Amino acid sequence: MTLRTPVQTRSKLPDVGTTIFTVIGQLSAQHNAINLSQGAPNFSCDPKLIAGVTRAMESGHNQYAAMTGLQPLKERIADKIAALYGTRYDPAGEVLVTASASEGLYSAISGLVHPGDEVIYFEPSFDSYAPIVRLQGATPIAIKLTVPDFAVNWDEVRAAITPRTRMIIINTPHNPSGQVFSANDLQQLAALTRNTDIIILSDEVYEHVVFDGEPHHGMATHPQLAERSVIISSFGKTYHVTGWRVGYCVAPAVLMDEICKVHQFLMFSADTPMQHAFAEHMVDPQTWLSLSAFYQRKRDLLQSLLADSPFTLLPSAGSFFMLADYSQFSDERDSDLVKRLIVEYGVATIPLSAFYADGTDNKLIRLSFAKDEATLRAGAHALCRVKPR
Repeated sequence: MTLRTPVQTRSKLPDVGTTIFTVIGQLSAQHNAINLSQGAPNFSCDPKLIAGVTRAMESGHNQYAAMTGLQPLKERIADKIAALYGTRYDPAGEVLVTASASEGLYSAISGLVHPGDEVIYFEPSFDSYAPIVRLQGATPIAIKLTVPDFAVNWDEVRAAITPRTRMIIINTPHNPSGQVFSANDLQQLAALTRNTDIIILSDEVYEHVVFDGEPHHGMATHPQLAERSVIISSFGKTYHVTGWRVGYCVAPAVLMDEICKVHQFLMFSADTPMQHAFAEHMVDPQTWLSLSAFYQRKRDLLQSLLADSPFTLLPSAGSFFMLADYSQFSDERDSDLVKRLIVEYGVATIPLSAFYADGTDNKLIRLSFAKDEATLRAGAHALCRVKPR
C-alpha cells in the first residue's frame, strides 16, 4: 500500500514520468527478452580491476577521497589526454573526478548555466541534458541532426544562437546514432563560438570507441575549443563497469572552479577504492587503446549476423550502438514495433523516438552491441525472423 501524505507538491519537471525505457525494461523482464537495448556490457571487466578495488579496501582506503579526486588518478587522466589529444590540463585545478559522468554533466550545467540562459543541444539526445537545463531555470534549445547521416546543420546552429546562448552541448561519439564529429565539425564550432562567452559541454564518454582507424575528434584536440570546453568522460564506459559510477571532467580552471562549487555539495567526492583501482589500472595505456578494436569486432559481428534480416543497418562510426531502419517493411510507430519485437520475438531494442522531446519517429530502432557473442547471436537470430506487418 502506498503511504499517503497531506503535503501538496509542485513539480519542477511536471512532464517527466514513466519513460519508454521503463516500459521496455518491464516488458523485457516479463518476456525474458534478449537484451540488445541497454547500453551496458553484459560481460565481466578485467579481473585486475576487481583485485585492485579489493586491495584498496583491504588497505583501508574506505573513507572520503579529496573533493576533486585522488591525485595519482588525476595525474594519469591529464597525462592520457595530453598524449592522445595534445592539450595539457593541470591536475591541481583543471581535472575533477566525479561520481559518474552523469554527475559531471549535472555539476557542469548547474555551475555554469543561469536562469534565463539558453542551452543548445542536438536531438536525438541522451535523455538527461534538457531536464538538467530546465532545473536551472534555463531554456533547452533542441536542434535536430539530419537524417539518416545524423550530422549537424551548422547554419541551423548559427541561426539558433542568441545573446542568451550560454552553452552548446556536444556528444561525440554520439548516443544513440553512433556517429562522430569530424575535424570540419570542430572548425565550424570554433568559428561559431569565437569571440563569444559560449561554453561547450562535450559529452565524450565513448571517446575510446571510435572505429575504422579514425581518430576521436574531441574538444581537447582543438586548442581554441579546449579553452571554452568542459569535457566529460566515463571510467564505467571505458572499463566495462557502468555500475561503479565514476567519471571525470576536465576544463580550464575558471570554469572548473564553478563546477567544483556544485560538485562539493552534490557528492563531495567519488568512491575512494574505485579511484585507487583506476589509478593503478591506467598505468597501462593498452587498457584504453585496445577498446576500439574490441568493440569494432562486436559491431562487425552484429552487422554480419543481420545481413539477411529485414532491417537496413545505418553505419556506426563509434559508441556501443547502431541504428536499424525498418521503414521498408512496416509503417508501425517505432515504440509499437519495439514492443512487438519483445512480445513476439523475445528481443529488446530501443525506439529512436525516445531520444526526441517531441517523439519524432524516423522508423529507426537502436541496437546495443555491448554484449557477449552469445547474446549478439541470439538477438540477431530473433531479428532475422521478424515478419512484415
